[in-house]
Amino acid sequence: MEFPTIGAPDTGDTAWMLMSAALVLLMTPGLAFFYGGMVRAKSVLNMIMMSIGAMGVVGILWVLFGYSVAFGEDKGGLFGDPFQYFGLKGIFGGAYLADADTGAGMAIPLVGTIPATVFVAFQAMFAIITVALISGAVADRLRFGPWLLFAGLWATIVYFPVAHWVFAFDGVTAEKGGWIANQLKAIDFAGGTAVHINAGIAGLVLAIVLGKRRGWPGTPFRPHNLPFVMLGAALLWFGWFGFNAGSAVGSNGIAGATFLTTVIATCAAMLSWLLVERIRDGHATTLGAASGIVAGLVAITPACSSVNVLGALAIGVAAGVLCALAVGLKYRFGYDDSLDVVGVHLVGGLVGTLLIGFVATEEAPAGVKGLFYGGGFDQLWRQAVGAGAVLLYSLVATTIVALIVKYTIGLRASDEAESLGVDEAEHAENAYDFAALGGSSVPGRSTVREA
Repeated sequence: MEFPTIGAPDTGDTAWMLMSAALVLLMTPGLAFFYGGMVRAKSVLNMIMMSIGAMGVVGILWVLFGYSVAFGEDKGGLFGDPFQYFGLKGIFGGAYLADADTGAGMAIPLVGTIPATVFVAFQAMFAIITVALISGAVADRLRFGPWLLFAGLWATIVYFPVAHWVFAFDGVTAEKGGWIANQLKAIDFAGGTAVHINAGIAGLVLAIVLGKRRGWPGTPFRPHNLPFVMLGAALLWFGWFGFNAGSAVGSNGIAGATFLTTVIATCAAMLSWLLVERIRDGHATTLGAASGIVAGLVAITPACSSVNVLGALAIGVAAGVLCALAVGLKYRFGYDDSLDVVGVHLVGGLVGTLLIGFVATEEAPAGVKGLFYGGGFDQLWRQAVGAGAVLLYSLVATTIVALIVKYTIGLRASDEAESLGVDEAEHAENAYDFAALGGSSVPGRSTVREA
């Protein structure tokens, strides 16, 4: 699609995309609750603030130059012209309402059939939550100020260019736009590579650069509020319909198909995760249910437009099983990924992206055949190259960004702050008044049992 064009928007498409943008925005507070419930009581506010802080930093950078880097005029398939839409130049303007006197119709900048402003807002929400996802890997020990600096640098150097690779697509000539979408023709409908693989490997790198939590893995770091976790998972699932079905950029049959495959895969992933827990541990947990939900959502994100019901089921089952097993890898390899960003987002993103090459079917909106439907290995190798390229670039670039922040202003909270709790040390606040519950009033020294 060429954009922006000038004309009158389709009101139905516009209404759906405004709603989708709001749904995706809701995912970031949902993520804050999801992550916040999984940490200890003395770290919950810091965990929530990292998601909320990402909203502020990335939101501003996006409207200044991020959108232009992601969707500006293509420069070699690698990034867009950062000055083309700087400060959203050219996105505003025109006749917003029909002129009753002259009869002149509405004519504003459009992306497809929706106002360009709506498309900018929708994509801004993707950028925000991608950065916020990383924070789960470094819970309990990262200072808030350095996190904001890291978030801004990472969005600029990593996310904005990768979003161009994956999302900047010219459906007319297939020559202008990001190289993964246009030249490679790998399928990533809503962000399995640009969002989940990208954030997952970044979380791994940042966790390694930051170092392990004090006492990990010997000290148990149990979730302090499982209802928070379930609430967060529910908000994520709700918002994800805007994430996936909204990526149709219109109220149409593609949105309907992706909405349905999103439901199916998520249900299957939740049940398969619980089955793994039941077989391995002897019980199915609420934390497992919430994690299975997110794993299924992650895995179906790139594939929701290219699979039918059976394909969605296969992706959901594979994601639930493989992600449930993958969360234990940190103990084997010794990296402290606090809230399993690697096991859920990196592994889930890889599962969904690669399985497109197997279970994509021509009857789905993308119209591509995978290996199991007579398409051979053609789409599979494209998916593998796209996933590998994003993983490798994010790994290298994140390492550079993390080391820059570490050796300039520092990343990690002090041992004393970590022991006291990063909520008190970084924000001078506590989520819970333990004194009112009959415990000690000294933060971090409550006599009330801390989960």
